[in-house]
Amino acid sequence: MTKITETLSIQEARKLVLLSQKLPPVKQKGTTLEATLSAIEHLGYIQIDTISVIQRAHHHTLWNRNPGYETSHLEKLIADKKVFEYWSHAAAYLPMCDYRFSLVRKQEIASGRQKHWYDRDEKMMKLVLHRITSEGPLMAKDFEYTGKKKMDWASKPSKRALEYLFMQGDLMIPYRQNFHKVYDLTERVLPEGIDTSAPLQDEYARFLITSYLQANGLGQASEMVYLLKNTKALISSTLQEMHSNGELVQVAVGENNYYALQDSLELLKRPLSRSKLKILSPFDNLLIQRKRMQTIFDFNYQIECYVPEPKRRYGYFSLPILWDGSLIARMDCKADRKESLFHIQHLVLESGLVKTEAFALALCKELEFFMQFNNCSNLKLHKTTPSNFKPVFQAVINSLIR
Repeated sequence: MTKITETLSIQEARKLVLLSQKLPPVKQKGTTLEATLSAIEHLGYIQIDTISVIQRAHHHTLWNRNPGYETSHLEKLIADKKVFEYWSHAAAYLPMCDYRFSLVRKQEIASGRQKHWYDRDEKMMKLVLHRITSEGPLMAKDFEYTGKKKMDWASKPSKRALEYLFMQGDLMIPYRQNFHKVYDLTERVLPEGIDTSAPLQDEYARFLITSYLQANGLGQASEMVYLLKNTKALISSTLQEMHSNGELVQVAVGENNYYALQDSLELLKRPLSRSKLKILSPFDNLLIQRKRMQTIFDFNYQIECYVPEPKRRYGYFSLPILWDGSLIARMDCKADRKESLFHIQHLVLESGLVKTEAFALALCKELEFFMQFNNCSNLKLHKTTPSNFKPVFQAVINSLIR
């Protein structure tokens, strides 16, 4: 079959990526719960994060794809066995329909071919497994420990054993209690009739490639291997094979070459809502590969909550802002839920932003919904860069947000 090569402008590439990521969202049929499940199944995973200065990242990411999203949706989908917790590039919620593809990593860890961040403690693992088998679901705090905690994460041996058993597939998390993991035997958590056969190498590589390209529009081998270590050679050879037989299109964007699914390029015929603004989580699926964002969107981003305060340029938890098909600003925020006050600590515009008044209007309209999502009714703007944007922004805020 003839190989097909396409050339896209950077604007077309951005449009394809955003439409594939379902940003900004479009109206969907069905219930809001169904829309949440659809988003998880399409994206392939939703990263879990504990930082709560604003609504947690997993809720934030889903809310941006589903305006009717409720934080109870994830609990409901887990209870209905439509979603499960495991690992993508980090702790994540995954669609249950993809469960068998999680077995590859689990088998790698169980066999020792892939290292766990904890040492294997066979004796403790047997004790933990025995208790859960006989007593039912348990949390780490249900295991007493009076000795000294080890390692940087200060976890006790039973916690390490629980996590090891979870990562190698013996345990799953049927629910959380006050955001603490509850562990149970995998066979008691899985839905009836689910396929538990591990995929062969070729099938697994095709799954990684196809799911990545469906969610991201364009991709390179180096961007697809982050879900599992030591797969670059397999991914690269499978990409070449899929391209040779016409399943994939090679796409040139400037000096960079990508792969795309044949059907994905049809998305370019659809309109992109450029007037709709979205405030993104630092852990949003669109943003998680920082080098990719710099290449495609010319957006140099680093989350600074892990950076010492004197070295921060933008703030502790600066949120990228998507508008007009570009990542055009970033906003360090904090939700004071007790006072119902939403703080914008520092709003920074990218140098390429020209339509500042239109941007201010779009941001203020979205802020009204974003504040509600964060259980806040009042707003306080502290600082903008450039500083002369603050009065422009404040004037629009005063006219729209009461």
